[in-house]
Parts: sequence; structure tokens; C-alpha cells
Amino acid sequence: MDETTSLELFVRLDAETGLPLRRQLTEQMRSAIREGRLVAGARLPATRALATDLGVSRGVVIDAYEQLSAEGYLVARHGSATRVSDAVGRSARGPAMPRDAGDRAPRYDFLPGAPDLSLFPRDAWLAAGREMLRSVPDSSLGYGDPRGAIELRTALAEYLGRVRGAVADPDHLVIVSGLAQGLALLARALLARGVRRVAVEDPSHAGGRGQLAAQGLELVPVPVDERGIVVEALAATGAEAVLVTPAHQFPTGVVLAPERRAELLAWAARTGALIIEDDYDAEYRYDREPVGALQGLGPEWVIYGGSLSKTLAPALRLGWLVLPERIDDAVVEQKRYDDLGSGALAQLTFAELLRRGDYDRHLRRSRRVYRTRRDVLLAALAEHVPQARPAGVAAGLHLTAHLPARADEDAIRERAAQRSVAVATIGDHRLTPGPPALLLGYARLPEPALRRGIRELARAL
Repeated sequence: MDETTSLELFVRLDAETGLPLRRQLTEQMRSAIREGRLVAGARLPATRALATDLGVSRGVVIDAYEQLSAEGYLVARHGSATRVSDAVGRSARGPAMPRDAGDRAPRYDFLPGAPDLSLFPRDAWLAAGREMLRSVPDSSLGYGDPRGAIELRTALAEYLGRVRGAVADPDHLVIVSGLAQGLALLARALLARGVRRVAVEDPSHAGGRGQLAAQGLELVPVPVDERGIVVEALAATGAEAVLVTPAHQFPTGVVLAPERRAELLAWAARTGALIIEDDYDAEYRYDREPVGALQGLGPEWVIYGGSLSKTLAPALRLGWLVLPERIDDAVVEQKRYDDLGSGALAQLTFAELLRRGDYDRHLRRSRRVYRTRRDVLLAALAEHVPQARPAGVAAGLHLTAHLPARADEDAIRERAAQRSVAVATIGDHRLTPGPPALLLGYARLPEPALRRGIRELARAL
């Protein structure tokens, strides 16, 4: 059977206009090509199939195709589909515009926040997906629980308890489309409970703050020092919730000290406030023992959030929230209104990946790769940029390079960009002024590129 018989084409013919049907069809297809709705190379339906769809004789469609072929809009070859002409498609859209030099991908991309996507365990994911599709019941392909697939919630609860020390009940675990959606859902749930002021670390991830602010919450900055968020300053804000990154604070890389953890939980218990724990970069620790989740010490006060964006790939759009009972229903309600639940097939595939132990194996492998790259970056900085003081190097996928007090972050970034080196600055994530520093991600650059990139950065400095 001709592969074009199943194709459809949006055309409306009106016999009452007085215009011949051939002319209507020809003009509508010509307009669709000119306006780019039918792009260069697009296959068209077979004449018999389109005639059936439109309720006209086949001759009407044949005449329209022949007219547009004569004008050069279509290309018809014997034994193959009729297609939109490549030449017409290009001219209809206009000549391709060259990309501005400033839009080109940098040769040395030190921007933090993304993993090496070439490490994605394609074979393991494919095997898990095949097994999932062989065994998944038809009922799992419909609209399900907005909390997410019970298979993944159960597997995640076991994993988070085993690896992160979290107290996770599948009934109070919600699968979200990345932690970005999770924060937006939490913000709306908090607003529904009457919460208006939320404290955030300063500095802190601008994107995470943005999700909260976009929903209408008032953000109150709280300073971070070498032991994490300053709880005494937090207590003075009157905030009813706080967003923290205790395992590997973004962007400074400090770990929330044990006494600060105790103080933070005591603040929440005393005030009734909620703590939102973004378990940022917790999977990647190199020089010290893993730090357990804060949520494990106070599950009634802490909302725990994580995602696969740093460990597997952002494109999966999979994250999770472990919720205290008092806010669980409000978040689930927001999730239901948002999208009725995240995509089931990716959830079920990840559940199978967890069940098979392939996720643990992937983390062990990628942890070795990233540790080697971190070591290379530290050595290159010591050799070529000795004036930079690295910090936050024990974990994560980036480090903070503190600069001399009078260094101009923006000028350095601009000069680095001229040498095709992309860096972020700590100023990008501050709410109040502070000492200058660069943020250097090392996950996506192989070792030789890390060395060359730091040499170029040194020249920019």
C-alpha cells in the first residue's frame, strides 16, 4: 500500500461559494506552501485518499496536483509520493540567516547546571523500556493517579531511603515534570494555605527562586556562610517557609553543618514553617562521606525534592517531591490541575531501571568520570589561574572560583566570551552584593578541553 494513503491534509472546500472545487483546492495548497504550513519536502496524501477525505472526485485532486506541479510547487515522480518542492520551500521561507557570532556555541562551556549527556545509559534505558513495554498492563496507559505511577513511587521510596536516608512513603510522594514544576506546584499550594513570604538562600539558584516568585510569593534573602544558611538571620525574617540546598549549596558548594541542620529543624518546629529541601547534586560526592537528606531528620517539617536532570538528562522531565501529610493533598490538587500527571512511560521505564540496579551502576560510573574532570580542573586552575581560590570542590558538577576583591565579574565574563569560553558568575545568583567569583562547571568537558579552556580563561584574566 502507498505510504501516503494514511496522511491527512487540512483543506476546507465549500461548494456554495461558486468557485470551482479544483480552484479552491489549488489555491489553498498554494497558500499553505507559500506560508510555510506545508514545508519543503513534505509528503502529500495520495490523490485517491485525499479525494475520499474531501468528498470530491479523484479528478479534482489530480488536476490540483498537476497544476501545482506545473507551477513548480510540487514534485511528482512515478512510483513515489508527491512532495512539496525543495526549491519552493526554501524561497517561501526566505534565505537562511547566518547565526550571529555571539549565538555560536562556545568552544569551552564551563556553565554549571548540566551533566555530560553522552554518559546517558542508552543501552540500559532501552533494555528497561523494552521490559516495561512487555509487561505493562493496558490500564497503565490511561489517565492515572496524578501523584504518578505507583511502580515508580514505590521504587523511588525504597531508593531514597536506602541512598539518601529519606523517610519516603509512596502515598506521599508525587512525580513531577522536573523540580521546576515541583517548585511551582509548591508555591501555589503554599499560597492556598495563606503563606506569602518564603525565605531563600543568598546566593541561591536564580531559576529556583524564579519559580517561586512567578507564582506570587514574596522572597526574603537569607545569607549563606561557610556553614550554610544562617538560621539566626532566617528566624528574623518572619518567613513561613524556606528553600534550601543543604547537601551541596548552590552556588557556593558548602554543606549545611550539623548544628545548622538542628537549628533549622528547631526553627520549623517552633514556628510551624515548612522547609523545602532541594537535594541539589547530592548524588555526586568525591572527597567525603555522603550527607543524608535533611528530610530524614524531620519528615514532618521538610518537603524533599529531587530530579533526574543532573544524573540522567533534563529531557526526561522527571522529578519528585516527598511531602509532609499536611501539604500533600494541596500539592496533588495542583498537580491534577496542571497536567493530570507526568508521562507514564518514562516513569515506568525509570522504575524498571531502578529495579534492575542500572541507575546505581550509572551513578557509580559517572561519579568516576566527574571526579577525574574535577581533579583536572583544579590542577589547571592552580597552574594557570593561581589568583582564583576554589571552593565547593568536594561534591557536585561545578566549583566556585573566588576572585580578588576588586575583580569585575562581568568584564571577565565578557573577555572570556571573546575567547569562546563561557563562564557564569556568582553575581548572577545573588540578591544582595557580595565578593566576586566565577562558577565553573566541569561535567561536559573532557580532560584535554578542560585544560585548554582554563588556559584561555587565564588569558582573559
